[in-house]
Amino acid sequence: LETFKDAQECIDFLSAVTNQKVFMIVSGSLGQKIVTDIETIPQLESVYVFCRNQSYHEQWANKVPKVKGVYTKIKPICKALQIDLENCDRAMISISFNGRDPLFMYTQLLKEALLEVEDDDVKSIKDLVEYCRLQNDVDEDEIKKVQREYRNQTPVWWYTAPYFMYSMLNRGLREMDVDIILKMGFFIRHLHQHITELHREQKASMPAKFQVFRGQGLSIEDFEKMKKTKGGLMSFNNFLSTSRNRQISINNFARPAAFNTNSVGILFIMNIDTAICTKSSTPFAEVSKVGYYKNKEEELLFSTHTIFRIDRIERIEDNQTDRLWQVDLTLVGNQDDDFNKLTLTLRKEFIWATGWARFGHILIKLEEK
Repeated sequence: LETFKDAQECIDFLSAVTNQKVFMIVSGSLGQKIVTDIETIPQLESVYVFCRNQSYHEQWANKVPKVKGVYTKIKPICKALQIDLENCDRAMISISFNGRDPLFMYTQLLKEALLEVEDDDVKSIKDLVEYCRLQNDVDEDEIKKVQREYRNQTPVWWYTAPYFMYSMLNRGLREMDVDIILKMGFFIRHLHQHITELHREQKASMPAKFQVFRGQGLSIEDFEKMKKTKGGLMSFNNFLSTSRNRQISINNFARPAAFNTNSVGILFIMNIDTAICTKSSTPFAEVSKVGYYKNKEEELLFSTHTIFRIDRIERIEDNQTDRLWQVDLTLVGNQDDDFNKLTLTLRKEFIWATGWARFGHILIKLEEK
């Protein structure tokens, strides 16, 4: 959290930010003066105006797309900010496309290597705690909570809880931050294993084939890559939250993202064949009853780096925006013929190494790419 009393200092800070999105709360009088100077800064995601005279400041604020609202009370700002943060997290998830991104193949092998590693959980938690204390953006109370209570809760609980574990893990996988991935490697393994266990428990009650949905924003650049990869494979390079509820996915996530000038709104419709999950290491599980938020939107969580085939891309007719798209995907898993052809040669490069050695050599290759 950064606070400013000087407008120029605030502008300088926004201009210097890289690889992050900024959410800004500003007073009505100051906002009126500086918003036109900062609205084109790409790092600035959203602006919330806090004032006493709502009707007056709405006159100028409603003309600025990045201003999400004008408020006279702080609680509605907090609620709007929470929703927009979740939308931003979804939009920032890293996606790789086969044949167009070397990350697609190397990150798949990196995941496999990381899941093979076995290390001491006590030492791993201690190392994570020490690492977090060296950062300037992790709350000390949250660090102590993880240190004291990590074993008292399940990995899915920690991932869905409003603590640093979720945001730090997502940032590490999105930016391929080696330090974060190494420090949170034990948690990635625990979370994958927990999803796998839940999948085994739930498999008998799951339909053989079904659909889940995910609404999010997608950058113009990634959307163009996706259109060129139609018929090919794509990977979400993170743990993937989806819902059985189409309306929540489109209304709460896809449509709001369409109003961001730097992105389009996407409704992913994912066709799932449970037999594919059984054959490959791409588990998913219903987590709405075991997560931090109970009974949240019929949520299904997929393990990291799940692979899909892009079947169809078409515009959704909508009376609010023309930037809303539906993308039909089919889960293919890592037993897919196309995937194995892509990774066969790469696997031979690392066949001699196991555990951390294999992980390290794949990281070196990623750095070269």
